[in-house]
Amino acid sequence: MDLVVKDLHELYEAMGLAVDSFDANSGFTIHFLQDTFTSLPFTSVPFRPNYFSFLFVGEAFGKYTIDDQQFTIQPGTVYFTNPGNYRIFEWQRIVDTCLITFNESYLKEYVHDDVYREFPYLLTETIEPQVLTAGQFAVIRNLYGEIYREYHGESPYKHQIVGSLTVALLLKIKEFFFQDYNPIYEGNRSSQIVKTFKLNLEHHVRDLVSGKTDKLLRVQDFADLQALHATYLSNVISSKTGKSISTWIADKLITEAKVLLQDPTLSVKEIAHRLGFLEASHFSNHFKKHTSLSPLSYRKAHLL
Repeated sequence: MDLVVKDLHELYEAMGLAVDSFDANSGFTIHFLQDTFTSLPFTSVPFRPNYFSFLFVGEAFGKYTIDDQQFTIQPGTVYFTNPGNYRIFEWQRIVDTCLITFNESYLKEYVHDDVYREFPYLLTETIEPQVLTAGQFAVIRNLYGEIYREYHGESPYKHQIVGSLTVALLLKIKEFFFQDYNPIYEGNRSSQIVKTFKLNLEHHVRDLVSGKTDKLLRVQDFADLQALHATYLSNVISSKTGKSISTWIADKLITEAKVLLQDPTLSVKEIAHRLGFLEASHFSNHFKKHTSLSPLSYRKAHLL
């Protein structure tokens, strides 16, 4: 049974690795693997993360398994994975390797509020390692070096600065590899179904937030959008991502709620209505169930 983890802090803690440098609540991490994996070789537990990750390999050797594909880790490459992928990593040698992880809430708040339109490659299920030229890697290294320094600095605008630098990093990756990339047509049928579902969910929640609709779609609705049987869609999503459709919907609503709660002009009742909840109390219960905080407590903590 593979481990489902919400962030890197949870994964490393489960494997007995140091987590002192991670803020478990920020939704973003950056660190150099040579500082963490000091006893090699090392093989991870099988896991499914609920976050995005970029691995920038300056010099390291090992293996990386994503779903049913295994890649050999080699210098000068970039590895990307998104939430839900089954994976295992094996490290034989690490000299210079940087890992960045972030969740969707962080993307929405600090990077771009329509991330999948601007960066469609974030939707893909499995991207083969991208080999950089020496010049390209130097550009990327400079960016993640700046992100590392800001993330571990003391600026009161740390996350805004990190978010802006992450935009630059994602744009450079797009420039180098994905200028005309459309993830929907990449991969097998199951992968295409998953990506289309994620895109449909993204568009639907944006319609909710913008007031274009006030009806929250259910499993059958998402199945109808792809002309699929609801049970088949549910089985594909669960088997490919390790999460049910209802969990994907719940997580997406929480992500949007966190962004909306940081707008002090919006009442909790208005936010609840925008997200398709008939009663503010239902929204509050849903939010607390998934975050352990009431909407007002979350707002207070993030408006300081």
